[in-house]
Amino acid sequence: MKQDRGTSGYGRAAAFGVQMAYLTIGCLLMAISYNMFQHPHQIAAGGVTGLSTVLEYVTGLKPAISQWLINVPLLLAGAAVFGRGFAVKTVLGSILLPLCILMTEGVPSLTDNMLLAAIYGGIGTGLGLGLIFKGNASSGGFTIVALLLNRKLGIGLGKALLILDFAVILTAAIVFTPEKALYAWIGLFLTKKALELIHSASDSKVAFIITDQTREETLRAAILLELDRGLTRFTSWGGYTGEPRGVLMVVLRNADIAPLKRIVSTVDPQAFVILSEASEVYGQGFHSYPLVPRAGRDASKVFS
Repeated sequence: MKQDRGTSGYGRAAAFGVQMAYLTIGCLLMAISYNMFQHPHQIAAGGVTGLSTVLEYVTGLKPAISQWLINVPLLLAGAAVFGRGFAVKTVLGSILLPLCILMTEGVPSLTDNMLLAAIYGGIGTGLGLGLIFKGNASSGGFTIVALLLNRKLGIGLGKALLILDFAVILTAAIVFTPEKALYAWIGLFLTKKALELIHSASDSKVAFIITDQTREETLRAAILLELDRGLTRFTSWGGYTGEPRGVLMVVLRNADIAPLKRIVSTVDPQAFVILSEASEVYGQGFHSYPLVPRAGRDASKVFS
């Protein structure tokens, strides 16, 4: 079977290094998008970064400074509720993003067009967030508030974030102009779409193969030997015929799809195959788990 080095000390260190690279690149991309497109046009498209744009206009504080001032109490509150395991990567993201914004504040704006600024700023922010999430990290900010609202009041995470972003954009409409708030909504919408795009992109697929029971064993052996992939077997019954059928579930890389189709068409041309995206796969042959709780720790309270 294909092995994953994530179980070794070297593998864990390498995985952590990759996660930190995702976090760093994601924060840098968000910072450049903010300073190049959103900040020069006062497009406060939600989040702590959007709130910092409003606060700069009102108080004169640099965005990076106000972001740090907002993030510190949020981190303390999050750590108090979720425990120390919550804070590690969230602290890094909460420090790194404002730092990147401070370091890139001199980058020139590429456009004077508000619509283009909203579009490219929103897309860049979403791609940056997607990379941060791929590194199993967080940029802190309103994510912490949403988690607290979810824990204390039972409000869904998506709904909580939408409420918070709406509050920021409404404030921007009052402080700046309603027109700029409308551009901020465009940016926020594109941020969500870009985030979904990069977060759902995956090299993994899951295949369900419904086959005749007389050929199930031959098909199972062929997949194990030729693809070197594990599988799970189910027993099912045809909804129309009522006859027993074998179901094999296999998690694959994209490169394994063509060989799988060849194997199935050779062994059982009448088999029914369903292929679907698998956004995240953890376990042997794929990715190591991002966090393994210490013995005796309540895994339901762990957040990374």
